[in-house]
Amino acid sequence: MDEQHQSWPWLLFGAEFIGTALLVWVGLSIVILDFGQGSPVVQRWPDAGARRLITGFLFGTTGALIALSPIGKESGAHITPAVTLAFWLMGKIKAGHALGYVLAQLSGAVLGALPLMVWGAMGRSIEFGATTPNTTYGLGGALLGETLTTFVLISGLFFFLQHRRLRPYTPAIFPLMYSAMVFLEANVSGTSTNPARSFGPSLISGDWHGWWVYWLGPFLGTLFGVIMSRKAGWHLSKHLMAKLHHFGHDRYGVFAPAHTGLA
Repeated sequence: MDEQHQSWPWLLFGAEFIGTALLVWVGLSIVILDFGQGSPVVQRWPDAGARRLITGFLFGTTGALIALSPIGKESGAHITPAVTLAFWLMGKIKAGHALGYVLAQLSGAVLGALPLMVWGAMGRSIEFGATTPNTTYGLGGALLGETLTTFVLISGLFFFLQHRRLRPYTPAIFPLMYSAMVFLEANVSGTSTNPARSFGPSLISGDWHGWWVYWLGPFLGTLFGVIMSRKAGWHLSKHLMAKLHHFGHDRYGVFAPAHTGLA
C-alpha cells in the first residue's frame, strides 16, 4: 500500500461518514416520531417524560448498533466530533486523521438530515429534530447542560475502555446513558453532545439559534472529561485503539499513538 493511501484512509472516513448519516437519519426520525405534532406516539403516550426516556434509549441504541456493525469495525464509530477530540487528546489518533473524521461526521450529518424532510409537517413542527436552547434556561443553561452531558459521555466511555473486562461491553452503556440524560436534560438544551448531530437538522431547518452552544458545550465537556479521566488514572492502554468496539482492527495504522498537548 502506498504512503499516500496510508496517510488518507478514505475507507475509514467513508465508514464514519455513513455511520454519522445513519445516526442522524434514524435517531432524529425517532425524535420526530416521538415529539412531532400530529404523531400517533404523542397521542398514545402524552407523558413527555416517558417519551424522553424512550427516545434517549432508542437514540443510544442506534449509536450502539452502529458501533457493533461493520461500519464500527472499520472506523471505530466515533460518530461525533466530541469522541474524536477525546481520543486525540488522549493521544490515540493522529491530528490529521482526527480532522478527517470530523469533516466526515459533519458531511455525514448533512446526508442523514436530508431524508428527514420526508416527515413533512410533523418534522417541521420540531425543526426536524434541531437542538436549540430552551428560553426558560437561556444560552447559559444550555451551555452548562451540553457541557455536563458530554462530560458524562466521555467519562463513561473512558471508564469502560480502561477496564479490560468492561471494554467489550462499551457500546452497551449508550442506551441507558442517553435514556437518563435525555430524560433529565433534554428540556434544557436538547441533549446533543454531538456538534454533527446538531449541525445536520439546523442546516435543513434553517434554525441556527444558539448554534455555538452545540460546539462549545461538547468541547468543554470533552476537555473536562479527559482531564478528569487522567486525574483518576484512567490511562488508556498503549495498544488500545481509538474505537468503541472491534479493537483489533486497524489496517491503516491510523490509531497509532500521537503526541498531544495533554499527553
